[in-house]
Amino acid sequence: MQEFKLQQFAVDASDGLAGTGTKLSYSKDGTSWTDITDVKTIPAVGGTPQTINVTTLADTREKQIPGIKQSSSLAFQCVYKGDNFKKAQAICDNNVTYKFKVTYPDGMTAEFEGRATLAMDSLSTNAAVGFTITITVSDGPNFTPATTVAGS
Repeated sequence: MQEFKLQQFAVDASDGLAGTGTKLSYSKDGTSWTDITDVKTIPAVGGTPQTINVTTLADTREKQIPGIKQSSSLAFQCVYKGDNFKKAQAICDNNVTYKFKVTYPDGMTAEFEGRATLAMDSLSTNAAVGFTITITVSDGPNFTPATTVAGS
């Protein structure tokens, strides 16, 4: 009998990681997640800190320290396929805060909370119809590393 090696099915991120397979999901309470389908772009997730100027009259250069991280709006572009738009529309523009999760191919996640809005993308000749879900982040993101890191 041949030994079954589960590790060979893990995503190997040792040389880098392609974005294929990244998912966006939402939840009301963080226990049951629903995927938002046909997402084609995931924005940069994370925040940059505001800066606090701590320069004194004795300094010859400006000095700054990191302050509170800024919350940002995250715009996720999707390909319009009818049903996916209807599902996205149900969680957008209703003043309800949802939990969102981006799951990367190796299992790392970024979770955050926010309110979503919806807009149709501009159209052009020979282009797919699309829409953008913009989430105004109110808390997070909180990153959780992949539990099994292949190639390390």
